[in-house]
Amino acid sequence: MATRSTIMDTNSFRAEHAGQLDSDTRRLTDQRSRVLGESYRLFYRKPVHLVKGRGQYLWDAAGDKYLDVYNNVASIGHCHPAVVEAVTAQMQQLNTHTRYLHQRILDYSEDLLATLPAALDRAMYMCTGSEANDLAIRVAKAYSGGTGIIVTQEAYHGTSELTSGVSPALGSGQPLAATTRLVPPPDRYRVTDPDLGAWFAGQIQQQIDDMAAHGITFAGFLADSIFSSDGVLPGPAGFLQPVIDVVHKNGGIYIADEVQPGFGRTGEAFWGFARHGIVPDIVTTGKPMGNGIPVSAMLAKSEVLAAFSDTIPYFNTFGGNPVAMAAAQAVLQVIKDEQLQQHSLAVGQQLLRELQGLAAKYECVGDVRGAGLFIGFELVSDRAAKTPDKALALDVTERLREQRVLTSVAGPYGNVLKLRPPLAFQASDIDWLVSALDTSLATLSR
Repeated sequence: MATRSTIMDTNSFRAEHAGQLDSDTRRLTDQRSRVLGESYRLFYRKPVHLVKGRGQYLWDAAGDKYLDVYNNVASIGHCHPAVVEAVTAQMQQLNTHTRYLHQRILDYSEDLLATLPAALDRAMYMCTGSEANDLAIRVAKAYSGGTGIIVTQEAYHGTSELTSGVSPALGSGQPLAATTRLVPPPDRYRVTDPDLGAWFAGQIQQQIDDMAAHGITFAGFLADSIFSSDGVLPGPAGFLQPVIDVVHKNGGIYIADEVQPGFGRTGEAFWGFARHGIVPDIVTTGKPMGNGIPVSAMLAKSEVLAAFSDTIPYFNTFGGNPVAMAAAQAVLQVIKDEQLQQHSLAVGQQLLRELQGLAAKYECVGDVRGAGLFIGFELVSDRAAKTPDKALALDVTERLREQRVLTSVAGPYGNVLKLRPPLAFQASDIDWLVSALDTSLATLSR
C-alpha cells in the first residue's frame, strides 16, 4: 500500500470530514471532486474558500480576514500593485513567445544575473519550478555523462516525469527513478555530529559509491537550499561547502533549487545558497519570481550549460513571455525599492525570538529554527527523546485556521509548522501569529 504524500496528504481535507461542512462548502467540495478528479488536495478539515488577497492578508467568501503565514508564491504580497500594473500594461501591448526578439527578456536577464555569482552567466526560462528542475536534471546528465541524481529523503522538486522521480515527498505511490539515491537531511536538531557539513558530505559520498557499485554514473546533487520539505533546515551558514566539494570531486554538478529560499526570503542573502558561500553550477527558480505569474528560470554556468545547449535546441512556448517578464521585473524592483531582503532579516529575527519564547513556555515545542521569513516550528511529545508529534502539529494547524492564521506542516514526520509568509508580513503581524499559536498550544499541548 502506498504511503501518503507528506506534502499533499498531511494537512488535507478528506471524505470523512465532509459531514462537518456547511452546505455551501460541501457543495463546492463535491463539485470540485466531480470536475477536477481525485488527485487534487485541499488544505484543512474544513477547507477555506478564499476570494481576495492583499499583501499578507486574505479574505474568505464570508468576508473574514486571514493572516497568510504560508504562501511564498505571492512572494512580495498578494496582488501587489506594482505587479498588477506591470502585467496589465504589458498584456495591453503584446504577449507572445521567445522566438521573436523582445527587450524585456534581455533586460530582466541582465538584472537577474547581476544578483548571482559571476560564474552563473546564462538564463533560460520556463513557466514552473518543475520545468526548471526538469531541465536542470537534463543538463546535469548531459554535462556529466551520468544519470544518477542524489536528493534528500523528503525532497520535493516537481511533478514532471523527471522531477517526480527525484521527489520522495510525493509518497511511495509515485515511484522514484531507479537512478535516484536518497540521503538523510542535514537536520541540526537530530544529527549529533558536531560538523554537520562533513557529516552531510559523507552521506552523499556513500550514495555516490552505491551508485558506482550498481553501474550508475553520478550526475549531480539537487537540493532546496533551506531543505523546506525536510522540515525547514537552514543549518549553520557555510555548512554546504563540503557538500559542493564532494559533488565536484566525483564529477557531478550542484543544482540549487531556489524556488522557496530565493529572492531575499532568508534575509541573510538574496539567494538561499549564498548563505553558505557556495557557487552552484545551476540555480532554479519558480513562480515566486513573478509573484504567482507562471514564470521560472534555470540559471547556469555557461560551460555547464554548453554540454546541453550546443547540441539540443530548447523551446518553451511561453517561458519568458513579455507578460511574465514584466511581472518578474516588477518583483525584482519591489524587492530592491522596499528593501525586502533586509526587511525579511529584521522581521524574521524578531519573529524567531517570539517563537523561541513559546518554546521556553511549552515542553511540546522541540525546536524553532529559521532564516529570515522562513521558520520551522517543531512539535514533539517527548522533548528529551525528540519524539515527533504529528497529531499535535495537525491539531495546532486546525486551531490556527480557526483563529484565521493560515499555515501548514512539513518534514518527514509531518510535525513541523512551516511558517513562510509573503515578504509583506510586518512586525505588527507577529502578535496575531504568536498569540494564536500560544492559545492553540495552551489548549492542545499535553
